[in-house]
Amino acid sequence: MNEIADFSALRLLQAIRKKEVSPVEAVKAALDRIDQRSELNAFITVCSDRALKEAKIAEADIMSDKVLGPLHGLPFSVKDLTLTEGIRTTQGSSAFAENIPNADAIAVARARKAGAILIGKTTTPEFGHKPFTEGPLFGRTLNPWSNAHTCGGSSGGAAVAITTGMGQLALGSDGGGSIRIPASCCGVVGLKATLGTIPNLQAPDLFGANSYVGPMARDIADTVLFYNVLSGGERNDPYGQIKNTEPRRLQKSEKVRIALLMRCGNILASDVENTVKKAIIRAEELGYIIEPIELDFVSLEPHFLVFLRSLLLARLGRQIEKRPDLFDPTLITTIEAGRKYTAVDLHEAQFARTSCFRAVQDVFTKNDIIISPTLASPPLPVGLDPHGNIQIDGHDVGTLRGGWYPYTYPFNLTGHPALSMPCGISKEGLPIGLQLVGQWHQDAFLLDVAGQLERALS
Repeated sequence: MNEIADFSALRLLQAIRKKEVSPVEAVKAALDRIDQRSELNAFITVCSDRALKEAKIAEADIMSDKVLGPLHGLPFSVKDLTLTEGIRTTQGSSAFAENIPNADAIAVARARKAGAILIGKTTTPEFGHKPFTEGPLFGRTLNPWSNAHTCGGSSGGAAVAITTGMGQLALGSDGGGSIRIPASCCGVVGLKATLGTIPNLQAPDLFGANSYVGPMARDIADTVLFYNVLSGGERNDPYGQIKNTEPRRLQKSEKVRIALLMRCGNILASDVENTVKKAIIRAEELGYIIEPIELDFVSLEPHFLVFLRSLLLARLGRQIEKRPDLFDPTLITTIEAGRKYTAVDLHEAQFARTSCFRAVQDVFTKNDIIISPTLASPPLPVGLDPHGNIQIDGHDVGTLRGGWYPYTYPFNLTGHPALSMPCGISKEGLPIGLQLVGQWHQDAFLLDVAGQLERALS
């Protein structure tokens, strides 16, 4: 069972189809691993009985030679911000501890229709408001590489689950880097697809959307497998009015043009810079054409905070006024900061979002892919104040977003597809992530390039 838990999704899928491993064995292996590594605290809810029941049905389908879905029998988890029919969705909050949705989110429904078996809901800070996976409802989720360092967030439980064999696939969500940050911290792959490509109808403002759901896996091939199931247009998503056109793919011997964004107005840890430089050498050996670029993303942080804080205030302000004792103090601080903003501030933030989009589009007039570090340093120590300043290589680099992950949240605002993939290991033995960003609706090409680079780095 332990060996099965460590199979890749593709390997496990092949074994299930060949009847070498049953879906029941696959699910039991994942559930056993959850029990064995319970100290990591990756799950808020584990639905063992339901998962095993569905696994027995999946096994019967195989034995009766029924047509199988592309994920048939594979265990997967869902971040606890995303709706799951009949399984509580707490938003990581004590205030919603017993909330049970009556329908699956579209991405969850697509995964289940493809034959994947939901084994549980992974941990997240309340409403994904910070990049550390901890909160009053469940405590702290530990990074399996080092319990003294954060696993990232807000899809921290999902990243830890994938890293340690608690299911082969995970569905995360990303409102400012929340898939890519923990993917980098835990040494896995996480994709934020083009806006609207994987529908996310939970967002209360679909037109101003900057929050995404997306796949997380141990490697690019498994990420592609999951992405192909999750992606596709949706008539109720204003950005999901996607025509079925042939996607751009990486051609043999194609000279990929890479824009290298080493810094974006921030201080970068030497460990990260050296590791990314080594990855760029591998890219050059593949024949990629590298062009260093400069973009000022740090100055976008105040505008991003307008979106984050005002949205949370609009959604939760009245509830927090009634029962502040039910909410994480760091969430309350975030929301209270939103009370100072005006409608003019919100419009100015939209103007800044537009300017950022135009700057990125300008880069893509000459380049196919943007490559950057995912984070400005390896995983930070646990116990930091998410509203305080942080240090990198002994230097005060300012606030958490501008100092640690200025590379991620701008692409939530611009809508471009972006993924984080493992790039190397720091001197302390911690994972370092590489971010790849593609043009709108060129997700398949982005994944092709990432797969080629992954092979070169292995």
